[in-house]
Amino acid sequence: MNMKKHKTTIRRILSSIGRYKWGVLASLACALITVVLTLYVPILTGKAIDCILAPGNVDFAVMGGILMKIGVIILVTAVSQWLMSHINNIITYRVVKDIRVRAFAKVESLPLKYIDSHSHGDIISRLIADIDQFSDGLLMGFTQLFTGILTILGTLIFMFTINPAIAVVVILVTPVSLFVASFIAKRTYTMFRKQSQTRGELTSLVEEMLGSQKVVLAFGYESEAQSQFEEINERLRVWGLKATFFSSITNPATRFVNSLVYASVGIAGAFAAISGYLSVGQLSSFLSYANQYTKPFNEISGVVTELQNALASAARVFELIDEEPQIPDAPDAAVLSEVKGEVSLSDVNFSYDPEIPLIENMNLEVKPGQRVAIVGPTGCGKSTVINLLMRFYDVDSGSIQVDGTDVREITRKSLRTSYGMVLQETWLKSGTIRDNIAYGRPEATDEEVVKAAKEAHAHSFIKRMKDGYDTVISEDGSNLSQGQKQLLCIARVMLCLPPMLILDEATSSIDTRTEIRIQKAFSKMMEGRTSFIVAHRLSTIREADVILVMRDGHIIEQGTHESLLEKNGFYAELYNSQFAV
Repeated sequence: MNMKKHKTTIRRILSSIGRYKWGVLASLACALITVVLTLYVPILTGKAIDCILAPGNVDFAVMGGILMKIGVIILVTAVSQWLMSHINNIITYRVVKDIRVRAFAKVESLPLKYIDSHSHGDIISRLIADIDQFSDGLLMGFTQLFTGILTILGTLIFMFTINPAIAVVVILVTPVSLFVASFIAKRTYTMFRKQSQTRGELTSLVEEMLGSQKVVLAFGYESEAQSQFEEINERLRVWGLKATFFSSITNPATRFVNSLVYASVGIAGAFAAISGYLSVGQLSSFLSYANQYTKPFNEISGVVTELQNALASAARVFELIDEEPQIPDAPDAAVLSEVKGEVSLSDVNFSYDPEIPLIENMNLEVKPGQRVAIVGPTGCGKSTVINLLMRFYDVDSGSIQVDGTDVREITRKSLRTSYGMVLQETWLKSGTIRDNIAYGRPEATDEEVVKAAKEAHAHSFIKRMKDGYDTVISEDGSNLSQGQKQLLCIARVMLCLPPMLILDEATSSIDTRTEIRIQKAFSKMMEGRTSFIVAHRLSTIREADVILVMRDGHIIEQGTHESLLEKNGFYAELYNSQFAV
């Protein structure tokens, strides 16, 4: 990361902390009280030592009062430290919560193009692991950085009040410690950033392997997956080891320099005491201050190392937050209501990669209530048309209109609410079967949920389950068969009954007997509704009002099932390849 970006990250972290300025001020006040009282103790200790006038001659009266003061100071310091730690915890976790909420909100507002083109595991790593790393660094920074800096300033002030000459000796040796810490910290940051990036790669691989475990086992990919894991894990080990090495030598290096400071003070103070410039008690106080003065440098060097890690992690999170969101709805965007279902595509051009053309000059007019089937070989653009209709992607040129209004002038929520969508790839959330069916209509009654399940022919298998509609589905419905999951997704659409439907291989995982029943339910549901049906099995689309035959992003044939067979073109070729005896 370049220095400009580094400074920007720090500035943004401070901005996030700035929302809790009163907490920061309270923490600073507690830190100030803690440091001042802690530094006052050596003065009292020095005075107590000076009460020892000679062997057998001790001023116990004065010493007793001093010890009483020290006891009260220790108690107040302990309470102040506890308060500071508690306040720092509150500030840190509120800041982290705010950043995590912003990051998750950004994920929800990102265009689908970003999600499709980035590793899901890396995005998860940024939301979870990187923010946790940032949290640890921020908490350590609050807890030790404040008190460390104040301790350094406070000890200098107290040392100057005792003996300015020796205090100057301490200041002259200090830059060596700062130089050593700075030299190591610069090299540590790069290592921690590489470590964070590689951790994201590892998370991505693990997430992918766990999500596709059955496929991995079925194709005997275990050894290759293990090799991939070991390669990334080895890189993580290397970067982690380098980061740890550089961070771990910071403390010993600064301790060595600080020991020089302590030795210098001891020698200079001893000569001053012999010459009568210092009392023995004052020398004791000075040595105590020298020790307290050097200790924060050790702590700060550790904090700086942790902060380097936190900054590297924060930078990755801010990169996610700074990603361009999807184009927002126009302020005057229309809200679809009483949708008729008239859809038109005019001179539509679109491609995922500018270098690879996909859909070119597509034109289509769909009347309200029509059933439009889209067929063609894999990769011809069928699902892409669905992505454009739902406005998951915007067209590169041309326009798509619903009821005469360009979809870019309609709010996304109202547009997508107007479609019911069942895909070949099912998705179920962790929760009960009832929650999953009512996903699009959380306010639906139990009777409506059961009715939708019956229409989707899912009711019978649901009732056979131990808890019926209250059965809890595990992540992604792994405790259900693929067919059962698809029936629940169909029931979800049956419950919403939107004015337009998109069925993308909606019955691909269902047995033939159940498929016949579902097709009847679909036929009833599609009455009066504009429907787009994507299918590879041509037997499912014979009743469509119009069939679009696509190849290489173009509609090459269009008509009813019978008329397309009569043309004896590409559709007839596809159909005969499936049903030829």
